[in-house]
Amino acid sequence: MRPMLAALLLTALPAAALAQVRAPLQPVTITEWKAVYGQIETKDRIPARARIGGTLTDLTVTEGDMVSAGQRLGLIVDQKITFQLNAIDAQLKALQAQLANARTELTRAQDLRARGVSTTQQVDQLQTQVDVFANQITSTEAQKKVIEEQAAEGAVLAPISGKVLEVPLTKGAVVLPGEAVATLGGGGVFLRLAVPERFATSLQQGAVIHIETTGGSTEGRLAKIYPLIQGGRVTADVSVDHLPDGFVNARVLVRLPVGTRKALMVPASAVRSEAGLDFVTVEEGGKDWQRTVVPGEHRSVDGSDMVEILSGLQAGDRVVVK
Repeated sequence: MRPMLAALLLTALPAAALAQVRAPLQPVTITEWKAVYGQIETKDRIPARARIGGTLTDLTVTEGDMVSAGQRLGLIVDQKITFQLNAIDAQLKALQAQLANARTELTRAQDLRARGVSTTQQVDQLQTQVDVFANQITSTEAQKKVIEEQAAEGAVLAPISGKVLEVPLTKGAVVLPGEAVATLGGGGVFLRLAVPERFATSLQQGAVIHIETTGGSTEGRLAKIYPLIQGGRVTADVSVDHLPDGFVNARVLVRLPVGTRKALMVPASAVRSEAGLDFVTVEEGGKDWQRTVVPGEHRSVDGSDMVEILSGLQAGDRVVVK
């Protein structure tokens, strides 16, 4: 078998099989790519929070709905606020009645003083009483406005325009102040990567990234590299045009440039497979010979389909390309 294999590895070709191109093989610089998964995320992710505590009596949105900034998403009602408003209204009615009576007494005292029956001191006391009641009414009305504003804060408003990502509560739930009623995502989408830290020094801001999405292959650029390493991974953001936004946190395959190296590349047409072996024709001693090689992966070099040769060739070999 060994003599037969040796004869197969080095066989002279007839003159009719001479190729058109005979180029000396030279190492070329290729980019090393690392395949990782990235997540599609929204640029802004903000919860719509309850400003008061109470019962969620109305909920008008669900996951996937599109909302605009300031739109009402739900309503929280606190019965204590209603009771406080009723108490304030009763106080106002009492103060207004007292003010009306004080003004009547003041008018009567002023008439009596004009006749010389009443004194100026009595008129001044009644005037002070009128002013006190008027100021109390003003203060109570201000308190009522504060309570009315608290009741208005029961409306849960959308902080940004975007898509509703999560609604953790249901209608009728008891809500605490500051609790998230819904989570919104807006401001567009971007791709976030978590890259193993051994590649941290190889990442370069602005580098071209290859991305595989459901719509096909596309390219993006490394927009930002975060300096904090967590869990042995570096976080990086990729800017991509026309990134699918149907699902947030969807994973897509990304190929990152993590370095360069020298490799021997030949055109894909120069590699011929036969009997489970791969051959490349080289010119040696004025004759063409088939040399057994171990090919690597295909790469596109200047728009041409090239194959990396792992073994079987060396720099300076004149490769015959058909």
